[in-house]
Amino acid sequence: MIKKFFIPVCAAVFFVFGANYVGFSAEIDDDINEAVLFIVDFSNSMSEKFRGIKKIDMVLETIDEILPTIPKNKKIGLRVYGHKSGFLASTACKASSLLVPISQGSASLIQGNLYNLKPTGWTPITFALKQAVANDFAGFSGKKRIILLSDGGENCDESPCDYALELIKQRDDIFIDVIAFTIFDQEAKNQLKCAALATSGKFYTANTTAELKKSLANSLSAKKEVQGKIILH
Repeated sequence: MIKKFFIPVCAAVFFVFGANYVGFSAEIDDDINEAVLFIVDFSNSMSEKFRGIKKIDMVLETIDEILPTIPKNKKIGLRVYGHKSGFLASTACKASSLLVPISQGSASLIQGNLYNLKPTGWTPITFALKQAVANDFAGFSGKKRIILLSDGGENCDESPCDYALELIKQRDDIFIDVIAFTIFDQEAKNQLKCAALATSGKFYTANTTAELKKSLANSLSAKKEVQGKIILH
């Protein structure tokens, strides 16, 4: 007999003794009224080359292809971090700005703003997430989705995982999708994956422009896949 129904939404481990489980997945139609915020990494490491191409160029090329496919009535915006240099943590760890407020038909503004920036600073992921939640979604009701694209983990004195776990205690309307781009450090991956799963978001890894495009397309897809487990006793 089915006793319990679990949906895994955080980086926790469930120990089930003497039980079997059956996985399932389903697709739900996306809400066109969902507000979407891109948070893009412009830290110094994005200027490094990967397989002969600068990582930031790979990201810009991919976003160029994706933006025209987004429906014009979709509400989207752009926040970046690491776009300002600073030798002091007090400055570098607060280098995040909302460049394009969330609105309909803002794809061209996002495109233009991205090309005006150069990777230069640190990686204040948690600060950027806090600013997005506290300010960027103000006035929006319904579902709110963050699409975070980063090539590294947090290097300020904060944890995106810890923040996400605290966030879900207060909010259930914000989902964080994470695209880990050319990240090979397992601890950094774990932190970002936790931030995604804790908020019922998606976690992707990408090492090529094709994988980047697929990850962005899936995150922006008209259908969202939901996965879960049925515990059988």
